[in-house]
Amino acid sequence: MDHGSHNHDHHGPGHPEAGETPATVKDLVCGMNVVPGKAKGGSATHEGHEYWFCNPKCREKFIADPAKYIGPQAKAPVTAEEAETIYTCPMHPEIRQKGPGNCPKCGMALEPETPTSAEEGPNPELVDMTRRFWASTALAVPLLVLAMGEMLGWRPFSSNVRVWIELALATPVVVWGGFPFFQRGWESIKNRSLNMFTLIALGTGTAYGFSLLAVLVPSIIPITMRGHDGSVPVYFEAAGVIVALVLLGQVLELRARSATSGAIRALLGLAPKTARRIDASGTESDVPLEHVHVGDRLRVRPGERVPVDGVVLEGTSSVDESMLTGEPIPVEKTAGSKVTGGTLNGTGGFVITAERVGRDTLLAQIVKMVAEAQRSRAPIQRLADHVAAWFVPVVVLIAVATAVIWGVWGPEPRLAHALVNAVAVLIIACPCALGLATPMSIMVATGRGAALGVLIRKADALEALERVDTIVVDKTGTLTEGKPRLVAIKTVAGVDENEVLALAAALEKSSEHPLAAAIIEGAKTRGVAIPDARDFASVTGGGVRGTVNGKAVSLGSARFVAAGGIDLGELGKQADEQRAEGQTVVYLAVDNEVVAAIGVADPIKETTAEAIAALHAEGIKVIMLTGDNKVTAGAVAKKLGLDDVIAEVLPDQKRAVVERLQSEGKVVAMAGDGVNDAPALAQATVGIAMGTGTDVAIQSAGITLVKGDLRGVARARQLSRATMRNIRQNLVFAFAYNVLGVPIAAGVLYPVFGLLLSPMLASAAMSLSSVSVITNALRLRASRLG
Repeated sequence: MDHGSHNHDHHGPGHPEAGETPATVKDLVCGMNVVPGKAKGGSATHEGHEYWFCNPKCREKFIADPAKYIGPQAKAPVTAEEAETIYTCPMHPEIRQKGPGNCPKCGMALEPETPTSAEEGPNPELVDMTRRFWASTALAVPLLVLAMGEMLGWRPFSSNVRVWIELALATPVVVWGGFPFFQRGWESIKNRSLNMFTLIALGTGTAYGFSLLAVLVPSIIPITMRGHDGSVPVYFEAAGVIVALVLLGQVLELRARSATSGAIRALLGLAPKTARRIDASGTESDVPLEHVHVGDRLRVRPGERVPVDGVVLEGTSSVDESMLTGEPIPVEKTAGSKVTGGTLNGTGGFVITAERVGRDTLLAQIVKMVAEAQRSRAPIQRLADHVAAWFVPVVVLIAVATAVIWGVWGPEPRLAHALVNAVAVLIIACPCALGLATPMSIMVATGRGAALGVLIRKADALEALERVDTIVVDKTGTLTEGKPRLVAIKTVAGVDENEVLALAAALEKSSEHPLAAAIIEGAKTRGVAIPDARDFASVTGGGVRGTVNGKAVSLGSARFVAAGGIDLGELGKQADEQRAEGQTVVYLAVDNEVVAAIGVADPIKETTAEAIAALHAEGIKVIMLTGDNKVTAGAVAKKLGLDDVIAEVLPDQKRAVVERLQSEGKVVAMAGDGVNDAPALAQATVGIAMGTGTDVAIQSAGITLVKGDLRGVARARQLSRATMRNIRQNLVFAFAYNVLGVPIAAGVLYPVFGLLLSPMLASAAMSLSSVSVITNALRLRASRLG
């Protein structure tokens, strides 16, 4: 059986049925049957599918214009991956289905929810609409010339011959060129979700249908509704030109829409296709990226992109991480440094151990997050949705009323005026611009944010950030580096510092607090042997206790130690001096007696002061929320010029503080990076997670700063303001366009100025309105932030 010569339901030309290996497949250019793998013309890959050719010339013709040979009924089959991919509508993200198709609500072609490949072929819908547009235009232009010539007195043919020529030219334009619109219009009626295609189908169908009757059975048209010479007017040129103009609008819109996903495609393109793996014997080989597993050793050579997330084993280099952080300065990498997949290696080389691969890499998560954000709905969209839900039915009623009024009370020829004005109303009122106003701006903004290291998880967070007047920031890891260092040990007389450090480090070995790492690192730096602790217990937000070398040892805050009935003594007074210098002080008690005050300092990030100044410039009040001592927190706040400090707050109290600020009428954003910040991040109007923090914090936040740099908050705020301004511009334009366009199309200017709106001009205006909304949204890509 020659499968190459048939087009099966699920198998395109040149593709065998599953489980079969055909002897031949069809050369799409000349139609000859060829043997795959042995064809003299070789093969060419298009949209992920391979096609074979009888000679090189056929192959060259195919490569030059694949769409010409892959017709709408001969498309390559849907792959298993495509069939499993969830597709959604840009205007109605609640529409989700497996595999491609059209939105039942608005008729738009569905798009992949999360792109999977950077090497996308031409958009099939764009290819199809472009082909229909050029073919329709080629027929609509002479159609228009004939109709206009008749009006201007140029009559190369008799009226009977002219109408038949117009019928011949208009029919393929309306029936074939406009088929997608009629198909989508019927689906909208069937699904009881009237949309722009409902109006287009009604308008062009009415104009063409009436004209067809006028030519085929003119006797059914009443004499009172005919022209002065008794002829029946036809509107083939209106139907044909409207279809051509709507197709032009679709082509321009699809091209513009593809630009909105440019940020995702750029991110996807950063991941290399292969990685250089080192096996157990030391042999190196290039393997596809999908074959890399956690634990594999990979070599990254100079100028290459890092294939996956991992840790440097050996070698040194500088890595350009600007694709993640927006910062152009390369970051030095040595043994133990973490590297991220997709970042660009400099002149050095190194070997890494793969830690996260495939969908677990940061780059893959960023792509997923941006894609989800682009499909999310901003609250402002509800207004447009509410209007659009009633808009189409109202427009249909207005069109009917227009036809009745002009047909009964209009000037002669009444039928002509009634039909033309009703069609103009239907065409100009298409609510596409209204539906696109918000989603296009959101899509562009989230892509722009991703390029700056600002990841927006949901559109409502982007909208709410514009209204934020107060930002609450955690100290450790947000304002500071999050890497505390041991800076001072003060002991009572007769107690050795190293002995104190050994006891403290013994307890902290079992703790996960940031201060614990500083004390342990301090002990290792001084060469102090760390003993083991027994009966270890931890009190969240307080401290730790246990038994070390047979002694009862406690280490924690002043409140924690005092709660055990232990007097801080002279050390409690001395500690105030340490706190005034920005140190966090913990007390060590041995057998119910305080013997030392240990000072740990967490350096302030170099960028924090600049970030605070930028936030103040945005009119935002900055409050530090920390579990640290009031004196220590106050010292940091004074150095940074913060507006307020709320200190000595236990982890479970942070959310309550955010609630209190909200109850005072403040619109609060919370920035943090720890597990204990997650409830507060979720409670805040906008939660902002530092990308250097925990996964829990990131999942609880609406916005994530990849680099963990607070300057990103100022960038996000500026992006929010620019986006909302852009959305409002789009909505004002879309509303104004429809509010003004519909009455003009209905003929309200005719009694005063004698002006009527041609359905063709209405079609051009409708198409341009959608394109203008998208073009305005694309301006966000060039907005200056930071």
